[in-house]
Amino acid sequence: MLLPIKESEINRLIPSVATGKQFNSALGNPRKIFQRILVSAIGGVITLLISQSQVTSQFYSLWLVLGVVFLLYILWGPILEASRKNSKFKSYSFSALVDGFISDVYVEDRVENQLEQANSDGRLEIIEKKRTWVVLDIEDEDGFLGNISFPLKNKFNILKQGMKINCVVFSNRKDFSNIQAISDAWCPEINLWVGSYPFLLRPAFEEFVNRRILS
Repeated sequence: MLLPIKESEINRLIPSVATGKQFNSALGNPRKIFQRILVSAIGGVITLLISQSQVTSQFYSLWLVLGVVFLLYILWGPILEASRKNSKFKSYSFSALVDGFISDVYVEDRVENQLEQANSDGRLEIIEKKRTWVVLDIEDEDGFLGNISFPLKNKFNILKQGMKINCVVFSNRKDFSNIQAISDAWCPEINLWVGSYPFLLRPAFEEFVNRRILS
């Protein structure tokens, strides 16, 4: 069952500014964090050095500000990325609360990154680093809605077919004949949240579900 959500309600469920959980998610894997640190350090040092050579120039303050901005990139970068993700979901014309169930649970290996490495013959070969993801197919009384996926963790072993699941779907069509995005989801029977990114404000969504479905 799909229950339409008003724009004012979706604005309360998905924040405009990144939350702590969203910031942590947007930080990414260690490789991505290291890249952010490099950009922050190199960009900050270079611009601050330039600013010192421009002390008597009218552009000194500008270079100084740019240096501070680069140094803080490790902080504002993930915030900006998370806020963009939130804005993208909120840009769809229509959203609806899903009162559905898990129709299938399966895992698949996905390539996270690729590296070129020389083999014993001196030839370059591509080494793929893979990670196991859980995929949940979601249905309601009218049929298949879509799926969500997320990295495998031990606690996800308790997910079973037929379990109730609540999430939000987004579309630019009022009849939701073309679902274009699905949020993270809550499994109320086991009080477990699943998804690769925490779009929803969890306590607010749980309260919203109880009010709309159980009332």
